[in-house]
Amino acid sequence: MHYTQLGHTGTFVSRLCLGTMTFGGTLEGTGGIGGLDRMAAGEILGSALNAGINFIDTADVYSGGQSEELLGDLLGARRKDVVLATKANARVGAGPNDVGLSRIHIMDALEGSLKRLKTDYIDLYQIHRWDPLTPIEETLGALDDAVRQGKVRYIGASNLAAWQMMKALGASAQEGLARFVSVQAYYSLAGRGVEDELAPAMSDQGVGMLCWSPLAGGLLSGKVTREGAAADSRRGRRGAANQFPPVDEDRVFDIIDVLREVAGKHDATPAQVALAWLLSRPVVDSVIVGAKRVDQLTDNIGAVDVALEEEDLAALDAVSAEAPRYPNWVLTYNAASRFPKGHPVAGPSWVGGESPLRAE
Repeated sequence: MHYTQLGHTGTFVSRLCLGTMTFGGTLEGTGGIGGLDRMAAGEILGSALNAGINFIDTADVYSGGQSEELLGDLLGARRKDVVLATKANARVGAGPNDVGLSRIHIMDALEGSLKRLKTDYIDLYQIHRWDPLTPIEETLGALDDAVRQGKVRYIGASNLAAWQMMKALGASAQEGLARFVSVQAYYSLAGRGVEDELAPAMSDQGVGMLCWSPLAGGLLSGKVTREGAAADSRRGRRGAANQFPPVDEDRVFDIIDVLREVAGKHDATPAQVALAWLLSRPVVDSVIVGAKRVDQLTDNIGAVDVALEEEDLAALDAVSAEAPRYPNWVLTYNAASRFPKGHPVAGPSWVGGESPLRAE
């Protein structure tokens, strides 16, 4: 396993993070995502830890809290060996304050997570999404109190727009509060929208990215073809939850064709190549992988040893490139004159193909 710093902190996390949304609940009740019982979850967790993964992510809302409960039971004495992350914001009860990022809900949610996880502290406590009703200063104040109390070591966020992250970082700086060290975001070859605004802002501010759904709901595993998905696969089940995240399928199948070519070259699987591409992005600290079977997890872990060559990255960049959105396409107009020839941001790199985020 390979490790890297979490944002600009001194804490090192594995390049792959074990996502535990599959732990607990029922297959139907979790939209085909969860359903693992204690034994199956234990096998997944044990395999991850034995492979060197020291970073584990969950949330209070996963399987109605069962994900945290199972994780707390299964970690036991190995709790001290992992960087444990969870999240709060989603509705967890019927009351008017059982949701959001108010001081009341954050404090209640944190105590609930600590109890279910059977631990005295959370290494990375994350807001699951933005709360438009609660001032960010109130949210950060509550999170800062938790850090000062020793119940939380670092704070992070998930699913933020660039302006929301910058507003939060500005409030932290102005008020002397703990700042977000990471942001979880959907990022994959099938969805590169974060490259417009969020990823450049994170790189500029030293905030680490944690990628969720790196295989676009299993599509980039290569097990779904233009002819359809297997009936027992998540994408083969009916229902909107099983078609998440939304993608342009024609474009994705073109990407899968290139994934297969590159995978054959490296004696790897399409999934490993898709994960290796993400791991090559400088803004990415860790990629969150979930699994229902040990063999799936083992395959994903193999991605850390896939060394993609420049021509592989260029081919994947080109087939997955998205049309630049405003204001990015305007910014390309003066790039050639502003940067010296050969500079990684000069020329057409912002318009398509190669992403400027790969420049080091």
